[in-house]
Amino acid sequence: MALLLLVQDWAMRHGVRLSAVTFDHGLRAEAPEEAALVARICAEHEITHDILTWVGWNGQGNLQATARTARYREIARWARGCGVEVVCLGHTCNDQAETFLMRLARKSGSDGLRRMASSFGAHGVQWMRPLLGVERSKLRQYLKRLGVEWVDDPSNADDGFERVRVRKALDVLAPLGINAKVLEAVAENLAAENRLLRHSVLESLRGNVVECFGVLSIRQEAFRALHPEVRRRFLNEALQWIAGAQYAPRSAAQGGIERALLEGETQTLCGVIGWCERDRIWLAREFQAVKDLKGVPFDGRWRIEGPLEGMDIRALGAEGLQQCPEWRALDVPRRALISLPAVWEAGRLVWSPVSSCKTGHWAERIGPSFENWLGRD
Repeated sequence: MALLLLVQDWAMRHGVRLSAVTFDHGLRAEAPEEAALVARICAEHEITHDILTWVGWNGQGNLQATARTARYREIARWARGCGVEVVCLGHTCNDQAETFLMRLARKSGSDGLRRMASSFGAHGVQWMRPLLGVERSKLRQYLKRLGVEWVDDPSNADDGFERVRVRKALDVLAPLGINAKVLEAVAENLAAENRLLRHSVLESLRGNVVECFGVLSIRQEAFRALHPEVRRRFLNEALQWIAGAQYAPRSAAQGGIERALLEGETQTLCGVIGWCERDRIWLAREFQAVKDLKGVPFDGRWRIEGPLEGMDIRALGAEGLQQCPEWRALDVPRRALISLPAVWEAGRLVWSPVSSCKTGHWAERIGPSFENWLGRD
């Protein structure tokens, strides 16, 4: 609620159009009433407001992680449909401290312990966290001064959730001088060190890694010669960049694909396939991860332009690649190309990034190049 009113104040001063969205996870009976409260306050402030309801929970896996993924995905879809360029998130200094302790328990290094990114791209949308340096208590004081009502999520008191237990642990640590602001400062220090590590990795990889069609490759000899920590970081960054994932895989899973590639084997992880071919190691989007996707932005990673009325956007696949004989001249393996987007009409391939026919279509990968991704803060 505080984020809504603070951003509205900024938007009015800068002549920016503001829209708001509430995501109802469909898990609590009180949620529709709470969403209605937000809608009422938005109406009072003449802010466009929409409510999204999630119906995808099947009771399997980690509820909070699954809900978070769905929330980002659906809000991004809403933003693209509304022409919203930037989505603001309400993460605070306290969220940063809680995340720090949760990742500390998982033995994270500086990648996991560094300060949350104040801005990032995901699902074809730019996201910002303008309140990262602000404590929750300050935001509550702000709302009280305005006389604005808000609702606390009752799940925030449920010890069944790790974040709630961590929040209570912070209260225990406070007398020792370990509080949200202190942990935020530590996370900021680690972020500075992490930037130096990223720069070192970037310099080690420069000239060795080739990017083409959203696919990465490196000579097997060069891959094996990398310092183990540089190699680990390269794979983590490559997996995130190719899959458009917000988080790197767990270390055990990442170690598995690293060992497989060092031994010349093929393995998939996080929707990315890695294999060895033509004396190079290749990393590309796995076809199984995109074969059922349709529409734009395709896979949240590709923008397609051109005449699209009455046409479908879906993966190129083996069927489409057969209709593009010129692909062999690209010196990119077949396995790397079949997950690319393509334009289809009534089951007939119209255009793909690897076809030479001139149809007025073109594709652009959303987001930074891999080199710029490595160099980000």
